[in-house]
Amino acid sequence: MNTLLANEIANLSLSRRDFLRGLAAGTFVLATGLRPANAEETKYGAEAMSGGLRDDPRIFLSIEDDGTVSLLCHRAEMGQGVRTSWAMVVADELEAELARVKVLQAPGDEARFGNQNTDGSRSMRHHFQALRRIGAAARRMLEEEAAARWGVPVAEVRATQHEVVHAASERRIGFGALAAAAALRPVPAADTLVFKTPDQFRYIGRGDIGLVDNDDITTGRAMYGIDARIEGMVHAVIARPPVYGGTLRRYDASRALQVAGVLKVVPIEETPIPSAFQPLGGLAVIADTTYAAIEGRARLDIEWDDGPNAGYDSESYREALAGAANRPGKVVRNNGDVDAALAGAARRVEATYYIPHVAHAPMEPPSATARVTEELCEVWCSVQNPEAIRNDLSKRFGLPLDKVVVHALLLGGGFGRKSKPDFASEAAILSRAMEGRPVKLTFTREDDLQHGYLHTVSVARLEAGLDAQGRPQAWLHRTVAPTIQSIFVPDAQQSGAFELAMGAVDMPFAIPNVRVENPPAQAHTRIGWFRSVSNIPHAFAIQSFVAELAAAAGRDPKDYLLELLGPDRLIDPASVSDHWLYGEDPQRYAFETARLRGVIERAAQEAGWGRSLPTGHGLGIAAHRSFVSYAAVVVEVAVDTEGRLTVPRVDIAFDCGAVINPDRVRAQLEGAVIQGLSLATVGEITFKAGRVEQSNFHNYEVTRIDAAPRQIHTHLVTPSGFDAPLGGVGEPGLPPVAPALTNAIFAATGKRIRRLPIRNQLA
Repeated sequence: MNTLLANEIANLSLSRRDFLRGLAAGTFVLATGLRPANAEETKYGAEAMSGGLRDDPRIFLSIEDDGTVSLLCHRAEMGQGVRTSWAMVVADELEAELARVKVLQAPGDEARFGNQNTDGSRSMRHHFQALRRIGAAARRMLEEEAAARWGVPVAEVRATQHEVVHAASERRIGFGALAAAAALRPVPAADTLVFKTPDQFRYIGRGDIGLVDNDDITTGRAMYGIDARIEGMVHAVIARPPVYGGTLRRYDASRALQVAGVLKVVPIEETPIPSAFQPLGGLAVIADTTYAAIEGRARLDIEWDDGPNAGYDSESYREALAGAANRPGKVVRNNGDVDAALAGAARRVEATYYIPHVAHAPMEPPSATARVTEELCEVWCSVQNPEAIRNDLSKRFGLPLDKVVVHALLLGGGFGRKSKPDFASEAAILSRAMEGRPVKLTFTREDDLQHGYLHTVSVARLEAGLDAQGRPQAWLHRTVAPTIQSIFVPDAQQSGAFELAMGAVDMPFAIPNVRVENPPAQAHTRIGWFRSVSNIPHAFAIQSFVAELAAAAGRDPKDYLLELLGPDRLIDPASVSDHWLYGEDPQRYAFETARLRGVIERAAQEAGWGRSLPTGHGLGIAAHRSFVSYAAVVVEVAVDTEGRLTVPRVDIAFDCGAVINPDRVRAQLEGAVIQGLSLATVGEITFKAGRVEQSNFHNYEVTRIDAAPRQIHTHLVTPSGFDAPLGGVGEPGLPPVAPALTNAIFAATGKRIRRLPIRNQLA
């Protein structure tokens, strides 16, 4: 393990004091503006809610005397490469050498940096233009300073490769020598900036740029939340209620306190459900080492009151959801007359699809280190949403926000779990119980799987009425799933508009009569957003059903899917649902069916759709739009006579608009394919008597190397210029993987898979 002392970690942040000290030392510091924020500027607006950079000193770019450029990144780095991609954009517009740009991680501070929640595949698409403005403004200020020194018009000088050059006189001067004076110049207005054209980019769009963190990560110097070491800290684990909503009835800690190294046993107050991001409660064991704390926890004598969810059982709940899907629900989209069209159909097709709970299971389980005194609360952790920690701890301890400091470290995976920072609150509560001594709280893998926030379980029932030519004239979709809103709102049973807008109400097919319904579903565990959220069940159901309709019509699945899209057109999301999608303007982010068509055609072409295959092999196709990006997947499967499934090849075509960092895009798509296959084949969390039945990777399985695809081919489709809205990358590759896989299994075996995970359904 790495040793990381408090004063070393504190150096990762850039405070206002650092900012002023930098100016005094001759360091150039720039944001999109160099003026103090006022009350009006700190109000939330659509831009702030969507994570946009504000026009005040929240995000800093600095240039030191030696020319080193430092960029402060306020988004979490969890393997998606945001710190590298941000550095590429700023270096390009600044005309800096990328090798001389270092990235610092911003501490949690919403007042200074705006929204810092790294969710929704927004880190680049919401900040690309702002980062370009930062780089271009800094370049202009350096050019103005050089021109003034030389007494020449600014139009005659040009920044290039970390220097400003006056070609006529062959004079040149480095960024570091200009920094102090350039920092005193007014920041150019955004509408006066001159941006590079794509043909002038040196880094943006290149596919051979390594991670800025790569050396530290591969040599073990990189600091993840679980690596934190604070002088004098102790270690803790928690025995939490085994059933969501359960409470501690009685306990005896005498045997736990006999374990060498155990210092204290601390009850944690249960939080009424729904609990949002609050601790579940329970009994904490604090010790000199994590091992001693775990040993002490094993010796606790605890009696629990299991509470209202003691009867939660996955099999019976699946039947309840299926029953709800067979009954009318809240109508959330209604076009034409579905009932009349179904009644007059030449043929009716219906199917029901099921997806279970799944867990995030990041390789680095949740961990946080906290030090809480009467005057200050500090937390060191891997977190996607540092502001959620600050807000909770400020209220919990009655401290001003500026007295709650969150040091955001690298994440060893997240997938949405680490934007729900209950674990940080637990560490802080225990530090207060230890009278300010630092406490490092660690989730074991068992804790992670059994006390996390699960992706929702879901059932979808679809029915279509086909005409004599096999074309659908009616489409009925009932989607039933406990909502994420259940952790915030008591008895929330209807999906939120944002959940329904993830593939259900914005279904793009040119069908004249469409109705989407949302029957109620009660949550019995903590539901949290998981990579791609509700796009996963909606894509699985819809893309599987399209393949079933193609079979019913005697058509090729790919051709049928393309025909369902109808003529190329723009679909305004507001026309099919009144929803809020991360503060985005639905007019700006219209659904372009031509782009979905483009990735379907590209994936099919690259996979050799229609080629001759050996016996037992099959190709399946599926496509989906999410987070303003378009993805299509073709999976080739092989199923032997014993029912063993292998995946020789996967092709994924992807259109997110302009591609900033091709290596990172490809890596995330490859990861989406692996995770999508894992969830489809083996991933499942089940409940019995209110308790999670899985405890570690022996029974919450993930895809092993021998089950991974033999080949994954990524195909980037980029029809849009750099001025068009960018799409997300981290999540959109995941939803079409499972239906492409199950459609391929049908092509190979004639067997329909409507319930995930597949497991032994092929035997």
